[in-house]
Amino acid sequence: MEPIRLPDTGMESIEASVRKLLDRTAEQAKQLDSLSAGPVGDPVLGRGPSPFAGFGLPAGFPGMPGMPPPPPPPPDPKPILELGGEALEDELDALTDWVDGFLLPAYGAEVTTAAPWCERWQEHQDVTAWLHALWMAYQQHKDAEAGLSGMLVWHRDFLTHAMAAVRAPGGPLSACMTDPDRPSHRLLPGPKPSARTPRSVPGPSGEPGDDS
Repeated sequence: MEPIRLPDTGMESIEASVRKLLDRTAEQAKQLDSLSAGPVGDPVLGRGPSPFAGFGLPAGFPGMPGMPPPPPPPPDPKPILELGGEALEDELDALTDWVDGFLLPAYGAEVTTAAPWCERWQEHQDVTAWLHALWMAYQQHKDAEAGLSGMLVWHRDFLTHAMAAVRAPGGPLSACMTDPDRPSHRLLPGPKPSARTPRSVPGPSGEPGDDS
């Protein structure tokens, strides 16, 4: 069999395609080397321009080698009675803004003996806990993920029950303001610590004895 001979023009075209392919491979190898070497140049971050700049990604794109991890998510909300110090003061300020700016103007019925109130409600721990729980439920149910019925659920299951408990005639504010013209504040004494009776220990004969 005689060897097959290609025209010179065909050979030149193949050589040009192979040369372009080799050049492209070499360029990709350089990019991979630059990524693995971690180029320097930025005096703060120790990095040069982002190799992904052409793709519209910033130099600090998460997951890049040598970059700091993303900040942690914010902590989960806690009941206000579990907070302390500055965290408690900040949460109480935010709760007061919501109570004075939204809750009372919209749902604060007239102060009467059947619906008492206290201008210093923040000093009543139980009232503060009730209102804080109501506020957290409000934030959850006004979110779009709660759906179109979210606020109706908040009114039905949270608002009505919480306000009835806080402003009940015999509730925690019953000794405070019962007339809007006579503001007053009084903390009702709570129960004393439980008196725990020591458990009786049977004596040697099987009769009850004492712990001593």
